[in-house]
Amino acid sequence: MLDKGIVIAGDISVSVGSTELLSIRIRLIISSVDKAREIGINWWESDPYLSSRTNELLETNQQLQTRLETLEAELKALRSAAPVA
Repeated sequence: MLDKGIVIAGDISVSVGSTELLSIRIRLIISSVDKAREIGINWWESDPYLSSRTNELLETNQQLQTRLETLEAELKALRSAAPVA
């Protein structure tokens, strides 16, 4: 089964009279990792919450945010100190 894969699809909607209150679309693909890659599905490889490098990526992101804020503050200070021509 995992060599070929299986797709499960369905829609759930909750309505009162003719007014739809809730609509849920469910799409599920069950396949082997190799088959998923073959059809172009590999989101788990870049998802930081599924990666073993999650903490490293979050720390790097925080460092970059801090550097960006520092550079923006310095740029703002330079612009305000520059003489108006």
